[in-house]
Amino acid sequence: MKLILIGFGSVGQGFVQILRDKRADLAARYGFTPQIAAVVTRTRGSLYHPNGLNLDALLTDFAAYPDTPGLVRGWDAARIVRDCPADVMLEASPTNFETGQPALDLCRLALEHGKHIVLANKGPVAVAYRELNALAHSSGRAFRFEGTVMAGTPSLRLGMQALAGCTITAARGILNGTTNYMLTQMENGVPYADVLAQAQQLGYAEADPTADVDGWDAAAKAIIVAQALFNKKLTFADMDVRGISHLTPPDIDAARAAGERWKLIATVTPEGGSVQPTRLPLSHPLAGVSGSTNAITYTTDLLGDVTLIGSGAGRIQTGFALLSDVLEIFTKFTPSFTQ
Repeated sequence: MKLILIGFGSVGQGFVQILRDKRADLAARYGFTPQIAAVVTRTRGSLYHPNGLNLDALLTDFAAYPDTPGLVRGWDAARIVRDCPADVMLEASPTNFETGQPALDLCRLALEHGKHIVLANKGPVAVAYRELNALAHSSGRAFRFEGTVMAGTPSLRLGMQALAGCTITAARGILNGTTNYMLTQMENGVPYADVLAQAQQLGYAEADPTADVDGWDAAAKAIIVAQALFNKKLTFADMDVRGISHLTPPDIDAARAAGERWKLIATVTPEGGSVQPTRLPLSHPLAGVSGSTNAITYTTDLLGDVTLIGSGAGRIQTGFALLSDVLEIFTKFTPSFTQ
């Protein structure tokens, strides 16, 4: 299986690190021996080699990748997706919540040229889920996006596959690790401004934390869950979204006095979705989820509430999400990769 990797930041590097470190295990357990045929970055150019790139060299210093016979530098992303004879395009570039671009056009191009697509980039899935799903179906290719919600914790796979046969009536979750970390610290008495600065220093929050603290990152994930589980097309304008920046120490204290805890909860039903700071009783499964951990509860007819708790971010964790999707594609399409 030959792979194209769009984006070589934290997630892309985490994925390549996993392939390098687990090379022997993946080959022994699954017969899976992938090659990274090409890597495209936003600011450092691109590399393509028909026989695969050296993973150690990629991780050591992308800019100083050694010249080898057959190596091609400098192709733009569209040319690589169009002309590189690879099997899967993985999209791990920065997210554009408004248009999904430029990743969305690359996804279209990849499917048009017979490539499977795997995304950690939330933008194209949130903006054009139905279109990409239809394109994948018509071309006989796979469209996978586990890494867009709760990183490598298999939240989407749980809802879409493991709970098959159940009717899911709602999904409620803590889908943003930054705000969950902040709320945990605020409950410990740290003021909002100080805890935001801490989150930025730890790398949980960006220099511009708007998407996290105002609820839009969680909303994007809720939109993906709504489309994947309920085939419900939502936009940001359809959702009631409110973040945590208005919460004060008296709000935190009042919840504690009532035996409750604030959490930023994304809720999705077949009718719609919302993201709201919510006071939960301490007995609620989501109330005990602390720090940067994420969780989701599916309400089902056969099993009642099923709650999954796990990491919602991280280099290796999200890199694993890409691996899990690629392995699923490899297993499903194994004959085409073993001829």
